[in-house]
Amino acid sequence: MTDDKVINLDDINYAIYKIGEWENHYEINQIGLSNEIPVTKNTIMHIKFSMDEIRNSEFSISDKKVNGFVAIAMQLNPKVQEMKLDDVIELEETEYQNILKEMEELDVLSEDETIPLENEDYLIYKLEKDCHVTTSIPANEFTEKYYQNELKKIEDALD
Repeated sequence: MTDDKVINLDDINYAIYKIGEWENHYEINQIGLSNEIPVTKNTIMHIKFSMDEIRNSEFSISDKKVNGFVAIAMQLNPKVQEMKLDDVIELEETEYQNILKEMEELDVLSEDETIPLENEDYLIYKLEKDCHVTTSIPANEFTEKYYQNELKKIEDALD
């Protein structure tokens, strides 16, 4: 973590979120299951790119080609596992469209502004490329604590 560093809100090397709630309820799309709401245009673009990468991944389930969100949900979500595959595919498409709509309607911070890296108003992740994968690394103490708490919730849910 750095001291007194200020970041530009147009810096593509950072993803910046606030803690909040999505307007809709989501079962499949991991973006919508998060309480992290993007607050910059670049963060929204990063999310859209990530969703497209997952959606463009193709898997075969019951002789049907499905995208990555459907495949992950079918593997990990007991509620979704009870659904018919066609219903899961339709639900994923609906959730995807809803998330895109919600992101279009978000109030984002001005790209001309700066914020201190060390603050407790925003979750800030440093984006780093590792081969073809973008890794999000907590960039301040507040984000690190939030991230660790979220990981613990996931671990507890799996126990």
